[in-house]
Amino acid sequence: MKYGLLGRKLGHSHSPELHRAFGCPDYGLFEVEPEELEAFLRREDIAGLNVTIPYKRAVLPYLHALSPEAEAIGSVNTIVRRPDGSLWGDNTDARGLNWALERSGISLEGRKVLIFGSGGASLAVRGTAAAGSAREVVVISRSGEDNYENLHRHRDAEILINATPLGMYPAVEDLPAHPGDFPACRGVVDLVYNPLRTRFLQEAAALGIPCCGGLGMLAAQAALSEEDFFGKAIGERELQQALGDLSRKLESIVLIGMPGCGKSTIGRLLARRSGRKLVDTDALVEKRAGCSIPEIFRREGEAAFRAMEKAAIAEAAFEGGIILVTGGGSVLDRANLPPLKQNGRIYHLERSTALLARKGRPLSQSGDLETMYRQRIGCYEAFRDAVISNEGSPEETAAAIWEDFCGNTGT
Repeated sequence: MKYGLLGRKLGHSHSPELHRAFGCPDYGLFEVEPEELEAFLRREDIAGLNVTIPYKRAVLPYLHALSPEAEAIGSVNTIVRRPDGSLWGDNTDARGLNWALERSGISLEGRKVLIFGSGGASLAVRGTAAAGSAREVVVISRSGEDNYENLHRHRDAEILINATPLGMYPAVEDLPAHPGDFPACRGVVDLVYNPLRTRFLQEAAALGIPCCGGLGMLAAQAALSEEDFFGKAIGERELQQALGDLSRKLESIVLIGMPGCGKSTIGRLLARRSGRKLVDTDALVEKRAGCSIPEIFRREGEAAFRAMEKAAIAEAAFEGGIILVTGGGSVLDRANLPPLKQNGRIYHLERSTALLARKGRPLSQSGDLETMYRQRIGCYEAFRDAVISNEGSPEETAAAIWEDFCGNTGT
């Protein structure tokens, strides 16, 4: 009997990995066109399904019974074939979202909740808001009474929830609204999990607003669906372990720091230790330019190099689960922070300026490193998630970064 995710265009899904962690080794992906849906659901070898876009409501006519949650929400994300062959539908999205909210310390009780999007995902969010005793729930759609043109009417919203694809890779610059436009905002939630930290979440975090990304909800709803499939409870420890493992796999380690502080050496050691791909933005720039960085400086100047560096960072940072080494001056452009942050934990390597290597580094060779450090330290502090001393051996530094990364990712 088969289990898997039903959708139209699935691309790369994390569902198989999560369900394998919960004990379903043969979980697959089923891409089905609308005209094939009825025949697919009649297949007797299908024992259990998760359902995603665009079929969360489209499957309803083919189901014989629904759970109370699915009835109330009006859509399903889980289907189970019962022993008599009939199909039973459930919706674990709302409970999954509630788990993620509690984990993030975001309460909906007594608050005005603004939901962006009116599709299937929005229905589950509305169910969560109702169960969470929200004071008021407003749904923003493109053409409804409450829309993106009159958002100003809801500046008193306290919880913002994105239930649209806005901000999803590759359109990572998009966001449904700016959290700073809502003075009473006390929580921002994004159901998108690719990238891990959307621009929506990053803007909220910069304002000190509690945030909740979509990966926790994905893991929690998967665990609840697994319980539907096999009737066996998934414990909290098991759920946390699966989420942590997936988070670590998807998140990158990003290295920043002064030129010559050892980022390339530490990056190579981390890649060897972790088995991850190593990406060096300076190497990407040199490959594209067809010459060395000192040659770029001589021919075109620093401004041209910075533009090339920015493009290289934007490209490299899309990929999660890598070791990403950046140039010493990458932090000078604040526009480089969002792409680095979207899938990365950023480590600032600190090293005495007396120990910094100068060879092959145009600005280091011609400048005063103490002055350069004083000019840049504020930028490094603005970018970094953690600071690691590189005064000892490279092996010790790499080990310290890896220990911190494994202890903080997914928590």
